[in-house]
Amino acid sequence: MEKLLLELERDILLKDLYEMDECPPLGHTPALMHAYVIRPENHGTPYQAFQQEVVKTPKLGFNEVLVKVMAAGVNYNGLWAGLGEPASPTAFHGKDFHIAGSDASGIVWEIGEGLKNNPEFKFKVGDEVIVHCGQTCGICQECNGGNPMLCESQKIWGYETPYGSFAQYTKVRAQQLLQKPKHLTWAEAGGYMLTYATVWRMLYGFAPNDLKPGTNVLVWGGSGGLGASAIQLIKLAGANAVAVTSSDERGEKCLELGAVGYINRKKFNCWGALPDIGNKEEYKEYLKEVRKFGSAIWDILGKKVNPDIVIDHIGSQTLPVSTYVVKSGGMVVFCGATSGFNMSFDASFVWMRQKRIQGSHFASLSELYHANQLILQKKFHPVISDVFTWDELPLAHQKMLDNSVEYGNIVISLAS
Repeated sequence: MEKLLLELERDILLKDLYEMDECPPLGHTPALMHAYVIRPENHGTPYQAFQQEVVKTPKLGFNEVLVKVMAAGVNYNGLWAGLGEPASPTAFHGKDFHIAGSDASGIVWEIGEGLKNNPEFKFKVGDEVIVHCGQTCGICQECNGGNPMLCESQKIWGYETPYGSFAQYTKVRAQQLLQKPKHLTWAEAGGYMLTYATVWRMLYGFAPNDLKPGTNVLVWGGSGGLGASAIQLIKLAGANAVAVTSSDERGEKCLELGAVGYINRKKFNCWGALPDIGNKEEYKEYLKEVRKFGSAIWDILGKKVNPDIVIDHIGSQTLPVSTYVVKSGGMVVFCGATSGFNMSFDASFVWMRQKRIQGSHFASLSELYHANQLILQKKFHPVISDVFTWDELPLAHQKMLDNSVEYGNIVISLAS
């Protein structure tokens, strides 16, 4: 009788909505949740685009998992979603709303029916996990023995799907879960995987231009989330990272992370679209400045060698220089275009010197697994520069938009 009364009391106390500083008992999924919602009519700056709303907690599909979000990483996916550039994310999934967020750490809260008796599914309610953003169909030829990142159904969760991590709960596919390293805080675990796994693939995914001991790598945005991850991986491989930053203070941070040197890009004037090659005087002055930048790389490496790999995510402002300074037979690999999507370069330098321009997009499950092993083994540590509260989520995105994040990744804490 006493047990029955306790169960009745518990049921009476259960609520349909919990505040951000409250946590329901494990096993109870509230009908509603707090979320930052982007709607097409509100696209714009972070303060305009991200609006707090109470929405229905998502229902699970057969092979889906509900995760209670404890921390959510801030990255350019959220910025692009908010700005609606190059397109509104609602165009990808057809809903009239969008919850952004493509990084998370959290607790497995509910499991879809198709996973409950599936021996291949290794997680249970209450497990602490990391959520990565890659979704593939899992059944096509590319997913089974090919290159899963070429799956025609490949999507980025939180950008091309409606329910991302900027909410109390998020629904994900079973394939998106990884073990949370026990030595990391919620914030540390919630903010690194998108940039870390992305740069892992950029460095290791494109043989023969892959990372090896002694490889020289130029890293644009060396102090940012992607750059900080790249520098650590390059050092671990016994290779040489040359960072490009916007200040000496950020450059010093790159040295702490393991770069062999850094270049302050503000000391050079060769950024932006390639000048008109037909204008010989203008192009001559441009090449003079680019060669000066290339000489700065030589000075750091101690010999006249050009980078084997250039890690670029800046886009229109940097690609012309990247394709010039990378060595003959080397690779410029890029995963984004934060400065603009229209890119230009001198094609003669690419075909005559047989240089490779390679696009790269997130990472496969195998790459994710191997990348996370370094974290579990404590060989790699996420670089988190700032943790923001739930109410500061628009501010965090504004700092990223303003390029005022000093180094590493930034995270939103939802932990109560």
